[in-house]
Amino acid sequence: SFDVSLIAGGQSRLAAQTAIDFGLVVRTPMIEITTIGAGGGSIAWVDRSGLLQIGPESAGSDPGPVCYGGGSERPTVTDANLVLGRINPERPIGGKLATLDADAARRAIERQIGKPLGLGAMAAAEAIIRVANAKMAGAIRLVSIERGHDPKRFAYMPFGGGGALSVCAMMREVGVARGLVPRYPGVTSALGCVIADMRHDFVQTLNVALEALDLADFRGRLASLWKEGEGLLAAAGVRFERIDRCLELDMLYAGQSHTLAVPVPAARASAVTRQSIRGAFEAVYQAAFGRLLEGIAVRVLNMRVTVIGRRRKFDLALLAPAADARLEHAQTGTRALWLDGRWQEAPVFERLRLPVGAVIEGPALFEQPDTTVYLEPGMRGEIDRLGNMVITPV
Repeated sequence: SFDVSLIAGGQSRLAAQTAIDFGLVVRTPMIEITTIGAGGGSIAWVDRSGLLQIGPESAGSDPGPVCYGGGSERPTVTDANLVLGRINPERPIGGKLATLDADAARRAIERQIGKPLGLGAMAAAEAIIRVANAKMAGAIRLVSIERGHDPKRFAYMPFGGGGALSVCAMMREVGVARGLVPRYPGVTSALGCVIADMRHDFVQTLNVALEALDLADFRGRLASLWKEGEGLLAAAGVRFERIDRCLELDMLYAGQSHTLAVPVPAARASAVTRQSIRGAFEAVYQAAFGRLLEGIAVRVLNMRVTVIGRRRKFDLALLAPAADARLEHAQTGTRALWLDGRWQEAPVFERLRLPVGAVIEGPALFEQPDTTVYLEPGMRGEIDRLGNMVITPV
């Protein structure tokens, strides 16, 4: 799959529920993520009308793409990247396979995609990547442009085993100002699980007018949920620098159908008053709509209680390149890339050997144990002080 989320002002958006591309709705508070079937294992196929489609069906890891040699005969996005020269068949990531079968991938693409569309194997592989990129770009537009955010003000940070292969394509398709490829893209999710704050959310429905709210019962529920959340944090056996307790209410004017999320400052449950709730609601409503509605009752639909264990921040400088790293020591050779309808030689670098400040212009390939970074022509990659690769147009 391809999963995309937007972080604005240093904060990720939270959703009470989310839907994924396969028609499933997950009803639990989580970071707002849009998921589509366009990952490396997504299967390419031609529909009855003769149109090329990508996903949502996936080859998974077993049998996996055709090039894995597991018996699959249906080409995937990974097969297309391999055929185009962007993936080294002698250096598959993950450690499970010794080599990738590029010839089998090429035959499958030609048979399943090329012949139905009247294309050769290489043109069919390019078509697979173009369609996959278009789907991924659409998901990025959904969380950015369609919600009022200008992509030029953001950086695109890909991670996962295959994300860095399409970083330049996403920048071009969506108009993102720059790309930021982390030091270890393939294990960035795992690293996040280790260093991220730990959070527990609770939701209870109240559906009551603010003036009729039983404050004693409300405060009791709030204190109880905070205590339950702190107990879950303690049971995790993780050391926290501090624990934050938050209260948010879903509120609206009587007769309205859409609620507003209203954060209510509360150092302790007993500090919550009817006046503090109303003041918080009016501040949020004024900011959202520019005016208040006089003489209309305010209702509290849900209470959302959160307990967050703040972990000690990880020093990313520990991942930085070695002080004695040299650009001339990082290049390992060249490889043929299919570009603009012909084969071209592109330099290949051992990415983790690149020094801070190294600047390289595409086309180029950067290999490491957990991913491959593809730098397209017209793009420049620079290694920052933490070892991230910052990509900008030339």
